[in-house]
Amino acid sequence: MEYIHYTQTPLGGVLLASDGEALTGLWFEGQKHFAESLGKERAERDLPVFRETETWLAAYFAGEDPGFLPKLRPRGTAFQMWVWDLLLTVPFGKTVTYGELAARLGEGSPRAVGGAVGRNPISLLIPCHRVLGAGGCLTGYAGGLERKVFLLALEVTSKNASPALRRSFCPSLSCKKLESHKGFLRFLPFNLRQNLSAHHQTRVFRGALEGSLPI
Repeated sequence: MEYIHYTQTPLGGVLLASDGEALTGLWFEGQKHFAESLGKERAERDLPVFRETETWLAAYFAGEDPGFLPKLRPRGTAFQMWVWDLLLTVPFGKTVTYGELAARLGEGSPRAVGGAVGRNPISLLIPCHRVLGAGGCLTGYAGGLERKVFLLALEVTSKNASPALRRSFCPSLSCKKLESHKGFLRFLPFNLRQNLSAHHQTRVFRGALEGSLPI
């Protein structure tokens, strides 16, 4: 038997799953591979791990590094588990590329690593959104590229944000893409949107952020 719980975030509803002790899944509504690892026998239940996860989410979406993780127990192949374990070493405000992950593993191509990253069953807490393409470009995300932009934008204002993360928000985003991200950027806390705008001096990016400031 598995247990589920629905909760809301600034990026929409999420489904949490647990084996009764640890978190086994966190999926955005409508994302790719939604609830793919969830068994058929399930029931809604209020569990301590769900409350811990909601506390984590509240801190994260307030723009803070939560500083802790609920107990996690993702299910996957041995290779997927290796990749997901590596993702847990990428801290708040930092990024890594698929190629760098492959090099750290010592086996598997960047494409194979990308496949494992895309099937991460615990979004956000296992931070697959912190993985960038070659050269720091923003690439696909199972939860949608707009959500990935939002999440990285939330972290880029951190004092620990890496130069690679800050650079990824400038020339790699086209005007068209920025227009489509405004709806997500507007949900950032007001002070974070102001700080993020100050980080980027390119006319296009500043315009998109400042255009999102009114609530």
